[in-house]
Amino acid sequence: MFVKEVAVQNQVGLHARPATFFIQKANEYKSSIWVEKEERRVNAKSLLGVLSLGIVGGTSIRIIADGADEEQAVEGLVHLVESGFAE
Repeated sequence: MFVKEVAVQNQVGLHARPATFFIQKANEYKSSIWVEKEERRVNAKSLLGVLSLGIVGGTSIRIIADGADEEQAVEGLVHLVESGFAE
């Protein structure tokens, strides 16, 4: 299991478009991946799950992966979040 915390950089957070990019990226990996905000954890490959967290700009989230490519999955998603989803 590999875990990393990251602050969401873009102003609007993980609304529909960035969340879609996030899910597409998560689906590139074989590992099971979750996103955690405060006490809630959801499947990072589920659009409704990610949107249900209500992640806004400046929020800290944890990205957790477990599987063959867990480290690459977390690092790839952290990089995407830190880039501000190119917005």
